[in-house]
Amino acid sequence: MLFNRHKTELVSAEQALPGRAAAPFTLTQPHTVLGNPLTGPYPAGLEVADFGLGCFWGAERTFWKLPGVWTTLVGYQGGHTENPTYEEVCSGRTGHTEAVRVVYDPAVLPYETLLKTFWEAHDPTQGNRQGNDVGTQYRSAVYTHSPAQAAAAEATRDAFQPNLAAIGLGPITTEIAPAGPFYPAEPYHQQYLSDAKNPNGYCGLGGTGASCPIGVARTEG
Repeated sequence: MLFNRHKTELVSAEQALPGRAAAPFTLTQPHTVLGNPLTGPYPAGLEVADFGLGCFWGAERTFWKLPGVWTTLVGYQGGHTENPTYEEVCSGRTGHTEAVRVVYDPAVLPYETLLKTFWEAHDPTQGNRQGNDVGTQYRSAVYTHSPAQAAAAEATRDAFQPNLAAIGLGPITTEIAPAGPFYPAEPYHQQYLSDAKNPNGYCGLGGTGASCPIGVARTEG
């Protein structure tokens, strides 16, 4: 994750690696911190949110700390290659970003609060990088699961932009798009920065210091 040799231009579907029909591993262990299963089906009443905000190790830790989060897992999203490996994603030839899937209880944790956490935890103006991590896999992204999520993502983005401009930052480059296939990352990446694994491991995540207003969009419907 520390190397700056990754490609900074998204590959096309024609240029992407072919991938494989199934993942070369399975996720059988529960969440290291929360104790719940990583993959679905999830209990009734829970909802799913997907975010890309740089290296997924620190990003996942940011979300599992929020009250109302039932489980989190990291994976690859927004690209072309089926069931990619970490090495393939790092090559820049799959089109994926490192993503965090957050499974949460909307009665406890509104989607807008997840968005506020997302916007404030990283710099969404950097394009295909996040700090020292350079490449398309580190781009900022919100992958939505409903029109309400899309509306909230766009509204909070627009509300956040003036606060970023006020501290000298440029336009938000975050990709907001309907969620496509989410391919879980290898088991060793899951909850990588938990106390049980690597509590002092590398985390390249860093916010801008700007505050994101919430309450500017409704998520019902």
